[in-house]
Amino acid sequence: MKDAQAQIEARVKFIKDLLKRSGAKGVVFGNSGGKDSALVGILCKMATDNALAAILPCGTSRNYNEDREDAIRLCEKFGIEYVVIDLAPARDALSGSIQKSLPLDEMALINIPPRLRMTALYSIARTKNFLVAGAGNRSEAYMGYFTKWGDGAYDFNPISDLTVTEAYELLRFLGAPESIINKAPSAGLYEGQTDEKEMGITYAEIDRYLLTGQASPEVKEKIERAHKASEHKRSGPVHFKTI
Repeated sequence: MKDAQAQIEARVKFIKDLLKRSGAKGVVFGNSGGKDSALVGILCKMATDNALAAILPCGTSRNYNEDREDAIRLCEKFGIEYVVIDLAPARDALSGSIQKSLPLDEMALINIPPRLRMTALYSIARTKNFLVAGAGNRSEAYMGYFTKWGDGAYDFNPISDLTVTEAYELLRFLGAPESIINKAPSAGLYEGQTDEKEMGITYAEIDRYLLTGQASPEVKEKIERAHKASEHKRSGPVHFKTI
C-alpha cells in the first residue's frame, strides 16, 4: 500500500474528529481475534485512550480458544482495555424460546451470534456513551459476506474502503501479532468454518477483481452474483414513498 503511515494517520484523525463531533467519550469494538477487528482496535486505541475491546465468544471451540487468545494477545500488546462476555447462554435461550413455537433453519441459527454481539456492543456503548466501531472490509462488503444487523451494524467503520490485501499490509506495518496475520480468516460461526471455504472463492481473487478489474469469467460471475444477491444488505431498509 502506498504510504501506510499517511493511511493510518488519516484514519486516526477520522476517528478523533468523529468523537469530537458526536460528543461520545470513547469507542467500543468487537474483538474477534481476527484481522479486521485487530486493525480497527489498533486505530481506535491510537485515536483515544477510551477504546474498549469486547471479546464475545459464542458457541464454537475456536471462539473460546484460538480466537479468544489472539484477541487478548492484541489487547495486551497495544494496551487496549478489554472485557470477555460469553454469549452462548443468551444464544441458547433465544434460539430455544423461538423454537418452542417455530423451528429455525441452520442459517437462522448461525446468524444469531453476530446479532447478539451487536446487541451487546450497543448496550455497552449506551452505558458508557461510546460509539460502536465496525470492522468490515471492502472485499467482504462487496460479496455481502456479513450478517445484516449483526456485524453489519455500527456507528462508523474506519477500514470499510480497504480490501483484505490492504488491511493485511497495514497490520504488518503496525506490527500486529503474527498469529492473527497468519491464521486462516474465519467468522467462527460454526466448527471448521473459514471465510474462503464458505464463500467458495479466495480473497486474492476478490481483491484482484476489485483493484484491477481482472478475473476469469467464472470468478467474475461468482463475485457479481454474490454482489447482486446481497444488495439488500448494503442498501438499507426499503421505505414506502407517498404517492
